[in-house]
Amino acid sequence: MTISLILLKWVILCCFILCSVGSFHISFEVKGLSTDTQVKWENLHFTLNMCLVHSSITNHTFLNTSRNILVVVRNCAISDAPLPLSTQFCLCLPTCHIGESERRKKHQDKQGDRSLLAEYQLQDKVLPWSPRWLLLGLLLFPLAKDGKAVPWKPCTDLLPLDLLSRVLPQSGEAVSGVRMVQEGGVRGVQFSSPSEALSFPSSQLFINCHFFPQEFSIIVTLKVARIAQKRSEYIFSVVEEEQDQLLLGLRYSADRVHFLYKGPTGRERLTFRGIRLADSQWHSLVLAVSGRHTTLTVDCGLPLELVHERSFPSDFNAEGSRFFIGSCKRWKGLFSGLLRQLVLLPGSDGTSQVCPSSKPRLAEISVPPVLSDLPVKPSGNEVLMPPYEAEVRVTMGSSPPCTSTEQGHLWFNTLKKGLFLCDGADWLPMLQEKERLDYVDDYQDLYTSSETLDIELFQIPSVGLFAAMAHRGAKPGSAIYQWKAGKFELYQNISTFKAQAWKHFNVGKKTFLAVSNSGGSVEGEKELSVIYEWSSKRLRFVRYQTLETYSARDWEAFCIHDDVFLAVANHRTGHGNHNIDSVIYRWNPGTKAFEVNQTISTSGAYDWEFFTVGPYHFLVVANAFDGSSTRIDSSIYIWLGGAFQLFQTIRTYGATDWEMFQIGNRVFLAVANGHMLYERGPSLYAINSTIYELDMTTKMFLKFQDLVTYSAVDWEFFTLGDEHFLVVANSYDGASYSLNSIIYRWQGYEGFVPIHRLPTIGCSDWEFFKSAEGAYLMYSSAKVPLSKVFKLRTH
Repeated sequence: MTISLILLKWVILCCFILCSVGSFHISFEVKGLSTDTQVKWENLHFTLNMCLVHSSITNHTFLNTSRNILVVVRNCAISDAPLPLSTQFCLCLPTCHIGESERRKKHQDKQGDRSLLAEYQLQDKVLPWSPRWLLLGLLLFPLAKDGKAVPWKPCTDLLPLDLLSRVLPQSGEAVSGVRMVQEGGVRGVQFSSPSEALSFPSSQLFINCHFFPQEFSIIVTLKVARIAQKRSEYIFSVVEEEQDQLLLGLRYSADRVHFLYKGPTGRERLTFRGIRLADSQWHSLVLAVSGRHTTLTVDCGLPLELVHERSFPSDFNAEGSRFFIGSCKRWKGLFSGLLRQLVLLPGSDGTSQVCPSSKPRLAEISVPPVLSDLPVKPSGNEVLMPPYEAEVRVTMGSSPPCTSTEQGHLWFNTLKKGLFLCDGADWLPMLQEKERLDYVDDYQDLYTSSETLDIELFQIPSVGLFAAMAHRGAKPGSAIYQWKAGKFELYQNISTFKAQAWKHFNVGKKTFLAVSNSGGSVEGEKELSVIYEWSSKRLRFVRYQTLETYSARDWEAFCIHDDVFLAVANHRTGHGNHNIDSVIYRWNPGTKAFEVNQTISTSGAYDWEFFTVGPYHFLVVANAFDGSSTRIDSSIYIWLGGAFQLFQTIRTYGATDWEMFQIGNRVFLAVANGHMLYERGPSLYAINSTIYELDMTTKMFLKFQDLVTYSAVDWEFFTLGDEHFLVVANSYDGASYSLNSIIYRWQGYEGFVPIHRLPTIGCSDWEFFKSAEGAYLMYSSAKVPLSKVFKLRTH
């Protein structure tokens, strides 16, 4: 009699004793029964005290009893070749699954289960004597193989299996297709090709048999910048080498995570929807598989659960397969992001082992040492072999170029002691010694072909900073200047007719400039304002669209949601009528042109100003003259129901400009009053211009401060360091155009106080700008062909 038969007798004897002495429930596993075993189980029938035991070899063996004994024989191959029952009979060590046993029983009894551990449970009452010792002796009894006692082992270790470490460089050597990158203070790896070096045979993991665990978790930490809408990328895959067939894989797309595996009837796919990983942020994922249940936990949040119609296969054979990290063995689907952690945890749900976490996006169970440690300085002349790459590069010295190529790069300005970030067009201060305005220097005299009524400053990415000057003269027209080597130089002349203003704006990738012409090419003909488009081939602005206007004074471009609008301030008709409609145009993506969207009645309109407060969009017009008086209302409109509707009116006096600005959470509107003409009274030019503040209680703009100005035509708000400033364009005091324009500084409860007086002649506009060389103010003159640039000296 073989040892296996002796062991079987022990099982029958123990079952008999346990059935006889009381209500006792035990379930355990008899390992080693392969589905292709040639033993005819139909002949195995036996009766044990009132306990009927029956077996069937179909799929998995399931033995049931009529009383309180449950004996389950489950599929657990310990040998590649089928062996007779006498040599394959084995027992597993017990473990208690409190609360889990019943759930499993409901959905797994029909399918069977190739668990690694047995189950047992005592019910009803404690036995009067201790059969536990007998049970313990039975369960600890060694299995028999070829007549020798051999301890049972699971297919793989039940500890976390770090898949990523198996393809990373060891001891500093470089690996083809692998690059280590540090982003956001966290290190990950990036793959450049589906190299064989980024794979390993599954036999490295499944050391005792070839079966994939039926219950397992996959823990991932990754960062993805972007992914095409219809593209998907593999985090890892298991590929059968001989037939080049995908056995199992985890991949993601723009808004989904997919878990794929080979089932009994073909490929199965479980898809979690609404998961957006491509947002340039680190994310942690825990995918847990147990029977029919699969859960996904993202960043230690609420788990998402899918219940499949079939359980994960209990006989998932991974023999002859390889794990591929970051790919599916092909270029298609290659992982493009950064991978920090990839762990297989057999036998349990790993969510509770990594969550909760103080850093849920970086929840960890096992990170490769080469990624968890900060780079160390090599000793002596050794060179650190892995190609480490920082997230950004820092440049020192004189001002480097800032184009789309350098976008995201840092520059440390040793003169200003500041750190600057390139946004693709200009260097933006990040960390900088606090600036305080000390004094203003006369920096550049810009002689123009004619008097200038307006300046528009703008950037064109990869080209530079420009200033469009609206000249009164028709020949050679208005001019565009480019900032080069710390000076403005003439770049292009454009034919205009009594130009009043320029406006720069973008529609998608297109760059435009709109000019408001207040005259026609021939006296008495229609007045046409023109929109010009930037040609990246010719590096010039070319005519794009013409719109009929009426002594146009200003253009205002703005966006609401995805729509682009352009508003013109029509001042008067050719017959001298100032009470006319100003027009709001909307960009039509189909015709690629601006079309009339809304008209608003205005009186001698001079300026439009668009601004947003929270979710609300506003448009305010500066009404200057109604045909008899400058003492009229200017109006604020709010966007409601797809159109602008009247929100508030404010009494103004020859209003020429509105300037909206914010200081902290406070919202202000400053109006430039240019001329008081009322009934038969005298014309007054030395009058108050007013700053209004939005009152959240009354939901209205209320007067905040009056400032004496002299035919003011423009306000410009700017910030230096932590200080806020307003500069006014004083143009005429009733006797002279040679006046001081004033810079005011914000003093908190005192409001704005004057700190600098700048000599100007018929000042018509102020613009503030910054460059690598410093901060500047630029003004235009409506009386002489001379504009000036002032440099703001700080300390």
